[in-house]
Amino acid sequence: MAACGLTHVAVVEDDESARRALSRLLRADGMQPVGYASAEAFLADNNQPVFDCLVLDIELGGMSGIQLQRQLKAAGSSTPVVYLTGHGEPSTREQALALGCAAYLSKTSPGKVVVQAIRDAVHPKDVPHS
Repeated sequence: MAACGLTHVAVVEDDESARRALSRLLRADGMQPVGYASAEAFLADNNQPVFDCLVLDIELGGMSGIQLQRQLKAAGSSTPVVYLTGHGEPSTREQALALGCAAYLSKTSPGKVVVQAIRDAVHPKDVPHS
């Protein structure tokens, strides 16, 4: 999972101030965030680390966060996804949950909730085997 204890997190958010704020929050918690202004910028980055978690905005300028997760899953990615959205349409939430997102949070969620959702996504609780 996280090499050398560092948790690498991609932050795909088209709002620059929100992207910077979230990156600062994650860095303060000991994570290594890498920010992207769009899904396309994320996909075009050939030098990205192996991410432990993706934090995606739903509404991006071009490809949406949902479309990005669909494309990554189709390519075989199992990296956990945490959605942060300013728009909480039930149909969008259903799509995100159907894709298997680790969390679906409002952009107004407290920072500690976002950080905990990422931690839980990266280190899921052990499920007892029967």
